[in-house]
Amino acid sequence: MGKVWFVGAGPGAPDLITVRGARLLAEAGAILYTGSLVAETVLQWAGKDCEIADSKSMDLEQVTAWLLERAQRHATVVRLQTGDPTLYGVLAELARPLDAAGIPVGIVSGVSSAMASAAAAGECLTLPEITQTVIFTRLSERTRMPEDESLTALAAHGCTLCIFLSIERIAAVVEHLIAAGWARTAPVVVVHKATWPDEELVLRGTLEDIAGRCRDAGVERQALILVSPALGARSRAAGQSSKLYDAAFPRRFRPAREAGSASDERETDAT
Repeated sequence: MGKVWFVGAGPGAPDLITVRGARLLAEAGAILYTGSLVAETVLQWAGKDCEIADSKSMDLEQVTAWLLERAQRHATVVRLQTGDPTLYGVLAELARPLDAAGIPVGIVSGVSSAMASAAAAGECLTLPEITQTVIFTRLSERTRMPEDESLTALAAHGCTLCIFLSIERIAAVVEHLIAAGWARTAPVVVVHKATWPDEELVLRGTLEDIAGRCRDAGVERQALILVSPALGARSRAAGQSSKLYDAAFPRRFRPAREAGSASDERETDAT
């Protein structure tokens, strides 16, 4: 009996899968990948004799049956999922039948499209004294959201929002954010197919015009929406600096400097 690994393929670029994930693809006797979401270029790491199948037309029962059957014949079986397998997937549902059959299961983390989108746009998800919280969420649709996790309620915190699986309803996203108190001029970044070679697209706008920009660009799926008070921080005048490298802020391996040090001069110049 083999082991089934749930491997995060990362956001799209084949070299953004983890080293561990690529090694498992090379070792696998069988790979089942999410063809509607995973870039096929990631499969370049698979062995030449590996059995590879696309699950985009399968239902849950068919996927689990495929994994169960291959685990009887191969030492290593990989279920390759987009991004990270623990986020917005059905890992628990797929793992239950394997657990019941006594088949060992492993999970390999992947780079989330949230991180890849921020990197593609050259943005930070957190900013000292501005926002230190990041919320991963989505609009309620066929998959219902818990009552206390509405986008309006979460957006009211005013922190960074990484909004998944909602680009088809970008106008509704805007309505929720405005209802939560965000200004119509608040910046928004939409990243379509982050890191996909020759397909990545970064759109910038405001709550007032982002829906139109997405419509004009034909972006209606496989895109992440970033809304944050940290957006555009690189182009702003310097504000409050992080304590991480502040010379006056003591750390385990770096004692604080005395008054009148370079940090004091920097603060004087900034004022």
